[in-house]
Amino acid sequence: MSAYHVVSLSGGKDSTAMLIMMLERGMPVDEVVWFDTGWEFPAMVGHIGKVEAETGVPVTRLRPDLPFNYWMFDHVRMKGARAGEAGYGWARMGSRWCTKIKTSAIDRHVKAMAGRRRVVQYVGIAADEAHRAKGKRYPLVEWGVTEAEALAYCRARGYDWGGLYDRFDRVSCWCCPLQRLSDLRELRRSFPDLWELLRDMDARAWNDFRIDCTVEQLERRFAFEDCQTTVLGYIAEREAMERRANDGGYGSGACIASERQGD
Repeated sequence: MSAYHVVSLSGGKDSTAMLIMMLERGMPVDEVVWFDTGWEFPAMVGHIGKVEAETGVPVTRLRPDLPFNYWMFDHVRMKGARAGEAGYGWARMGSRWCTKIKTSAIDRHVKAMAGRRRVVQYVGIAADEAHRAKGKRYPLVEWGVTEAEALAYCRARGYDWGGLYDRFDRVSCWCCPLQRLSDLRELRRSFPDLWELLRDMDARAWNDFRIDCTVEQLERRFAFEDCQTTVLGYIAEREAMERRANDGGYGSGACIASERQGD
């Protein structure tokens, strides 16, 4: 019985490079599956469409049965320490409910499509993170392709994600609390509308955005950093102006001497 070969496309550089490399090498691809969390950057949605159009391989778009906002804020928990209370809240490293919903939906779909055939699922993890490779096929690990190489490969073929990788280290859900501070700082700077939405979400969640701080605390921190940058930039510009004036013979000493000569 033949196997059912399915590519899990997250949309990021690694899974995109993996898919294209597989097609170029003539590897079997029965289906490409992408899960739309509803929290994707708009440019990511456009990227998925571009991959589909340029490879000629249809992308199956899956979505949660209920919006992620429901699970985060409204779902009543049936067990555990917070049984009877609403909302899973922000994900944590040990409680990534959003990832569980995503992977479970993909697994159910693939099982239904494959029927009785053996499933071979391909996941885009680069050689840098080979320790995460468990139980499935990881072509980039097998081929020794690093994250940097995967990104360069995609860029060479015209994929730019609307500039997302020019701004962010990771381009998964824009509201992920597990992303780097540098990415959150960039989210505030480049996507102020999403940042304001993040502030609203944090106000509704039962737990803080990050273990060590809330979004409002990040807002104050980033605003303070902006203020410091502005002040330091102003000081640097004044110093540069003074240096240029001195180089041209118009420093403060020259002005004083000129005034004295005119008395």
